[in-house]
Amino acid sequence: MGEHKVLSTLQYKDRAKFIAHLLNDIKALEQMLVQGLIEDDIVRIGAEQEFCLLTPHWRPSDRSEAILKAIDDPHFTTELARYNLEINLDPVPLTSNCFSLMESQLNELLLKAGNTAKQHDTYLLLTGILPTISKKELEFYYMTPQPRYWALNDMMKELRGSDFQLYIKGVDDLSIHHDSVLFEACNTSFQMHLQIAPQDFISSYNWAQAISGPILGISTNSPLLLGRELWDETRIALFQQSIDTRFSSYALKDQQARVSFGTQWESGSIADIYKNDIAIHKVILSKDIARDSMDILEEGGIPKLPALNLHNGTIYKWNRPCYGVGGGKAHVRIENRYIASGPSTLDEMATFVFWVGLMIGRPSTFDHMPAVMDFRDAKSNFIKAARTGKHSVLHWMGKAYSVKDLILKELLPIAHSGLKKAGIDPADIERFLKVIEVRAHGITGSQWMVQNFRKLRKTMKKDDALRILTKAMYEAQQTEKVVNEWPQVKYRAGALSSAHLVGHIMSTQLFTVKENDLASLATSVMEWKNVHHVPVEGKGGMLSGLLTWTHMKKHQKSENNSSTLTVADIMVRDVTTVNSDTPISHAIALMKKHEFGCLPVVKDNEMIGIITIKDVIPFDNDRNS
Repeated sequence: MGEHKVLSTLQYKDRAKFIAHLLNDIKALEQMLVQGLIEDDIVRIGAEQEFCLLTPHWRPSDRSEAILKAIDDPHFTTELARYNLEINLDPVPLTSNCFSLMESQLNELLLKAGNTAKQHDTYLLLTGILPTISKKELEFYYMTPQPRYWALNDMMKELRGSDFQLYIKGVDDLSIHHDSVLFEACNTSFQMHLQIAPQDFISSYNWAQAISGPILGISTNSPLLLGRELWDETRIALFQQSIDTRFSSYALKDQQARVSFGTQWESGSIADIYKNDIAIHKVILSKDIARDSMDILEEGGIPKLPALNLHNGTIYKWNRPCYGVGGGKAHVRIENRYIASGPSTLDEMATFVFWVGLMIGRPSTFDHMPAVMDFRDAKSNFIKAARTGKHSVLHWMGKAYSVKDLILKELLPIAHSGLKKAGIDPADIERFLKVIEVRAHGITGSQWMVQNFRKLRKTMKKDDALRILTKAMYEAQQTEKVVNEWPQVKYRAGALSSAHLVGHIMSTQLFTVKENDLASLATSVMEWKNVHHVPVEGKGGMLSGLLTWTHMKKHQKSENNSSTLTVADIMVRDVTTVNSDTPISHAIALMKKHEFGCLPVVKDNEMIGIITIKDVIPFDNDRNS
């Protein structure tokens, strides 16, 4: 669980004091490694389950705080956004039926949360990115009101020196500026933890990096964001860009993002990984620390290294090295952060079992990864898997493999061996790894979502398709079946309640013209495209006017139809607009009163969409009565 009592370090005089604690935490860790004070005789597993909260209209709910209070269970905690919560599962030793026990606890806690949420007219969903998140739910109001999140947002923006810019290119493109780190809240994960013996940490960590690409490729579950079809695992690109403190300049220089796969194989010890992170990434948060870790260590105690853990919590490696203390004993572990939430708890647990089996079953050939694999192959595999999922071709030990073949021919046998070595119940090994085998032959969560979203979009508006898809995902999760057993979405008329805001029905694929465009060209294009309303952009992309079919016809018939006339000469300058959160009923009233054929939708006078008579007819109660 994240530390909530934090300070924005750059704004406080105690920055030097915190950094002194940070440096002493590193010294203490190094001494503990030398003195053998970190556990190496037991292996434990743990996990964190993030999930989304939904309204009855299948949109993000803002009731996380009320639901968390009503649940009243220390396993649950807040997340960055009001529409997410997190479960922290109890760590258990890696033995016999540990995965079944963890699966049972996860399902019990989700059931508890789901029953409590229903009392607040809210539903739970496991998914990498909630399909129905819109720009509205990325406004500051939806940030959970906790000092840690406010401080993180302030410091990220200060370091960057400007608003964040998001650009992701997939089947569709998404390019947008945003003024907070709240885009990161779109990401919902199933984070898996594996305790590692300290003397084997570097070999295990590098192996974890090497297998990340194929594991991600077989587990993708977040292809959609803001109605755009992007990467198979869009979370990877979104997370890096949503909290990217790097900035562009005219100088060509290398800068490493705080969300990163890394740049090279690691060496030395876990302390050396931490040292490198401190050297590369600025300290952005601090906290009051009562006692120095070196003092605690010298007195025979086991320090919790609070400064180091806080700093490590602001560096988002996809495989994150972690230090913790439990039962008075220190341990180190690897946190796998790249697996999306969902599609089902059984899908998640199968991926967990597969990952742990691979980690424990690592062949000795891979003890020293630099000798057998180029780091850039591992990183390239990871990026390709994020982009194209199961369709990726990965480079593994000098050969090219499809994700399917690499999983089935090379990695599943290693996982079987590792789980058997760990003493896992043979029935559990068979049950969980069978899910991975079926998925390799079948489809991932992303593939299921894309197939059904494309089918729905053929007959309905984007917002309706996204809500129907989300509803279908919720219903499929209630069956507790894996994604390869989920049915195709069948939409029944009347099964979905109506949209109610302009933003739900507006068209965002805008055809616009500029003020200085030639009027003859603009009006000709309107006629060719059979477009009746065209917004006019002025300087900076601001809305400055509107061309309509009526004005186009007048211009074409006018005797003064000069070839030098521009759009500015014939456009309507006094334009009535609405916002995305304007009720549809109000927009209909405006269109009727003024006999408008369309209404531009703006934010701060910048065009973000348009609605026409055709869009609002289904919502006109007078017409439909």
